Amino acid sequence: MVVLVAGLLAAGCSGQPRPDDDPRPVVLTTFTVLADMTRQVAGDRVRVESITRPGAEIHDYEPSPDDLVRGAGADLLIENGLGLERWFERFVDRAEVPSVVASEGVPPVPIAAGEYRDRPNPHAWMSPSAGIRYVENIRAALTRLDPEGAAAYAANAARYSAQLRAVGDELAADLASIPPAQRVLVTCEGAFSYLARDSGLREAYLWPVNSEGEGTPRQITDVVAFVRANRVPAVFCESTVNDSAQRRVAEETGARLAGTLHVDSLTGPGGPVPSYLDLLRDDARTIAEGLTGVRR
Repeated sequence: MVVLVAGLLAAGCSGQPRPDDDPRPVVLTTFTVLADMTRQVAGDRVRVESITRPGAEIHDYEPSPDDLVRGAGADLLIENGLGLERWFERFVDRAEVPSVVASEGVPPVPIAAGEYRDRPNPHAWMSPSAGIRYVENIRAALTRLDPEGAAAYAANAARYSAQLRAVGDELAADLASIPPAQRVLVTCEGAFSYLARDSGLREAYLWPVNSEGEGTPRQITDVVAFVRANRVPAVFCESTVNDSAQRRVAEETGARLAGTLHVDSLTGPGGPVPSYLDLLRDDARTIAEGLTGVRR
């Protein structure tokens, strides 16, 4: 396997034509949300691809030999950082391509419990205000890669940041309708700390970060107790994980399993969240409808 990977990497660095003979710089991101954000800033000056596909689980992703070839042929790699991509350091070491951390400069929210206690919660993009910091980091990275495109990147970043501010206002309006006693967000993964902080929601979850220890009996027992004590009307789960543990919580407490939330991955074009802006809007609507029982 080592020989195979080495050979593939050598092929990726051999100066072969890029797909479709596209002369543009290639930027490879770790997951689909970053790819969408980068495309919005890059416009048509850069070819942007995601290592992971729509619907993929990002935390413990195992890069394939084909991924390594793509990485070796890229001009820039963009990762989230904050410990999200636990596999990325090995990927960068093999690809030997410049990389940038999109979350650089975002004040981290520490994980409150579990084996990752006090480490930064990696899901900062779930806050539109933090997303604007991502956009600036991406703009700066693209400008270093392609200085001739600086003006275009600046204009695209300004437009996109304005859209994110507008979505942030929409989120605030959607979530402000939730009565104070119901402002509790219970999810499978603890991926909503930044959104909860911005929106004045209390947060509870089965596990802090997607890992092998998901949905243990202790986690279920603790969340059941929390839901009962706080009379939480609805609970949620994310699209990239198994919701069976949260179904147990709903069955034991009488709370509704009120919908699927999207965090770590966009959907394809025909799905409900083909873009980062769609993801933020859809999650806010799902949470508000679930906690109030009123369709928006």
